[in-house]
Amino acid sequence: MDAGTKIAVVDLGTNSTRLLVAEATADGGLHQLDRRSEVTHLGQGVDGSGRLGDEAMQRVYGCLADFREVADGLGVDRSVAVATSAARDAENGEEFRDTICDRFGFDIAIISGEEEARLTFLGATAGRPTRDPALVVDVGSGSTEFVIGVPGSAPTFHVSTRLGSVRQSERHLASDPPEHSETQALGRAVRQIIFEAVPDRERRDVREGIAVAGTATSLAAIDQELDPYDPERVDGYRLVLGECERMLAMLAALPLEERREVPGLHPERAPTIVAGAAILVEAMRGFGLDRIEVSEADILNGVALDALSR
Repeated sequence: MDAGTKIAVVDLGTNSTRLLVAEATADGGLHQLDRRSEVTHLGQGVDGSGRLGDEAMQRVYGCLADFREVADGLGVDRSVAVATSAARDAENGEEFRDTICDRFGFDIAIISGEEEARLTFLGATAGRPTRDPALVVDVGSGSTEFVIGVPGSAPTFHVSTRLGSVRQSERHLASDPPEHSETQALGRAVRQIIFEAVPDRERRDVREGIAVAGTATSLAAIDQELDPYDPERVDGYRLVLGECERMLAMLAALPLEERREVPGLHPERAPTIVAGAAILVEAMRGFGLDRIEVSEADILNGVALDALSR
């Protein structure tokens, strides 16, 4: 890649629309110029209807108009975007993609779960010195990716599961606050999916874990009672399993409106944080991890590094 090249990357997720603007450095890395995230609920109702809703798409379009202005103001040379679980599962996903390309000028791809896993692993592990097998877990709103490999190399195992925080909230958590029976059913469903999706030998080989995306960063902020959110204190923070279990129990006991007031938690994440926390807790248990490191670098960084290397 050419040092100094500026790239804008957008991740169109099930719950959030996110932007990274970065500049390529001489050592093959990235210098972040701007990073933004808006909760747009693109995947709202997709699990039931099979389609992206008009209101949800309009929210994303409004967000992208703002992101386009930011990227242009920073003088980017390239603009790329990826759409993941919600667009992948929706019958009108291709129409949505074409509209974004035409209206906002982002070179956009609806990527497979396999490609999502590869790019997430690349972004989360870039520059890490360890040579031990590491798990990268990306708890998203529509899916959760489990990726295993040695940093600096291609992943040796990856799987994309339907363990999304929005999807599992809609399926299991009907009460406010959730009934104990609902959270128990959620935990059982998550465990079953993890054990069916990831063979025992793969789980045994993992020596360390890295968690990316909104659930993990939210729990790191809640654990430190960060208000306002401070990415420098979140990146590299180690979540201990016992504390994650405590936060899950605390969040599940609160009605939604009280959950919105929890220090460190963005109010828009309150409706899905219980399911997200349950997924992360069961992942740590399933892989035998008593702690997991939170990373601000994720698929956005991976997409940028991949695009700039071509």
